[in-house]
Amino acid sequence: MIPMRDGVRLHTVIVIPKGAKDAPILLTRTPYNASGMVTHMVDGHESAHMGPALQGYDNAVDTIIDGGYIRVIQDIRGKYGSEGDYVMNRPLRGPLNDTPVDESTDTWDTIDWLVKHLPQSNGKVGILGISYDGFEPLMALVHPHPALKVSVPMNPMVDGWMGDDWFHHGAFRQQNLPYIYEQEATRDNTQHWWSAFHDDYDLYMHYGSAGAMGKAYGMEQLGFWNKIVEHPAYDSFWQQQAMDKVLAKEPLKVPVMLVHSLWDQEDIYGAPAVYRALEPKDTHNNMVYLVMGPWHHGQEIEDARSLGAIQFGSDTGTYFRKHILAPFLAHYLKDNAPPNPVAPVTAYRTGANQWERLQSWPSGCAHGCAIQPTPFYLHADGKAGFQAPTASEAKDTSYVSDPAKPVPYRARPSQPVGYDGGLTWPQWLVDDQRTFSGRTDVATFVSPVLDHDVTIAGMPKVHLVASTSGTDSDWVVKLIDVYPDQVADDPQMGGYQLAVAMDIFRGRYRESYAHPHPLTPNKPLLYRFELPTANHMFRKGHRIMVQVQSSWFPLYDRNPQTYVKNIFFAKPKDYVKATQRIYHAPGEASYVELPVVEKH
Repeated sequence: MIPMRDGVRLHTVIVIPKGAKDAPILLTRTPYNASGMVTHMVDGHESAHMGPALQGYDNAVDTIIDGGYIRVIQDIRGKYGSEGDYVMNRPLRGPLNDTPVDESTDTWDTIDWLVKHLPQSNGKVGILGISYDGFEPLMALVHPHPALKVSVPMNPMVDGWMGDDWFHHGAFRQQNLPYIYEQEATRDNTQHWWSAFHDDYDLYMHYGSAGAMGKAYGMEQLGFWNKIVEHPAYDSFWQQQAMDKVLAKEPLKVPVMLVHSLWDQEDIYGAPAVYRALEPKDTHNNMVYLVMGPWHHGQEIEDARSLGAIQFGSDTGTYFRKHILAPFLAHYLKDNAPPNPVAPVTAYRTGANQWERLQSWPSGCAHGCAIQPTPFYLHADGKAGFQAPTASEAKDTSYVSDPAKPVPYRARPSQPVGYDGGLTWPQWLVDDQRTFSGRTDVATFVSPVLDHDVTIAGMPKVHLVASTSGTDSDWVVKLIDVYPDQVADDPQMGGYQLAVAMDIFRGRYRESYAHPHPLTPNKPLLYRFELPTANHMFRKGHRIMVQVQSSWFPLYDRNPQTYVKNIFFAKPKDYVKATQRIYHAPGEASYVELPVVEKH
């Protein structure tokens, strides 16, 4: 029970290798039960070995054991064995936190105690973690302890409104309601969410709005839920705690390795955003590192030969741990440090299935490449390509969006968010999009068969000219790799529609994320937003597809398509059908700007 500066004690599990001397410390701070991450039971029997004991935590145990590290796992304030009050993603001391403590001070106090009370250590500490545990290494960078020598945020929660856990461009991720409920209701997560429906699609339709559902579950008793409902727009509540914005104002004192999953189904915004914030400070290109792998959220510490139906031909997770994470940690934490062999950017190119060592991101390739922003136009009659539309083709494509029949984000039945019991939540971003391309409320545009490889590296930018007959609207845009009908070495992939980058944008924020406005009905308006980072090769013989739709349910709450002050409190009468139009005419052309890699 390590004491913090305000007297609150935090429960901490310390696992020391037998005979350890001058050993570095690897710290993880978690809201997910430190004791549960360590076990002495292996196949029903007690074990005194460190490897089996840590298997309860993660599969990166190979890196920990082989490196001879002292492993420290701590319950954050207010969770499980720790004292104090829990606040979801507790903000830094300041306008959003009037107490004398935050996750930064708790990390500082913990490290200070560890280096003074563990004689087996060399006094060097590294902090690492995934997701919420990845948010903690970012907080550790604010006024860092001198003993902190390296930080490894993996799939971190960074900006909950722009594109991580709670919203994406203003659309609320309502399938995270159970997470908020279980995480906040009790110290040890013993109060569990329940459902009377097999299909989450039916569950969320039953309650109508996310606000009505929260009320039915008694969530007004939960502080963080009330904050979400009170702050549907990107106001100071969200902006002041966005970690990329926080760290952009801080001096760069500790080497950082940001680890990102290209198909991160939970926190796909965060790591690249922090990289963009920190990289300009790294004047010698030796403090900020970025790793991007072909993974779901956290898959870098698991077997990563495949994701869903997509095969990579090798275990990319083992490669990361052995050739990137292990030597990186050793360089910064061990005495007589070995050289650091890790490139500033290590990026896996999906489609080509190969790792690249780069000096920066996005740079396209190691030598002789440039990124050329290239419009990929949406044409009438479901066509798409790199040629701009002409005046002779139809000026728009239309569909009817009906909130009573929203477009599913997965083939039904919609599973709940989760990792246990056969749930396939981690792979939804690579689901075959053919399930949706035939729907009349999904506009589909596809290119001719490619006669050469097309590689993109960076964030595709949506430039959608569209109108709605309503006064509010959501726009979901999907960039898709369409496989040939015949794939000789993998027949199940014939015609597969693999999403490369997808996201949603809530129309009311077209002019300002902080100040929503109703839309003018039936008027063509420009919607601009970025899709998640991609590093992908569309192979010769494949096609490039874009799908556009106006709901993505039940992952995101339904837009009523009638402007209301706060969608959390939309009434049944507010939900109306709307005719959506996507425009193609010269001067009103819709396209996705692709960051195409061109070799000189």
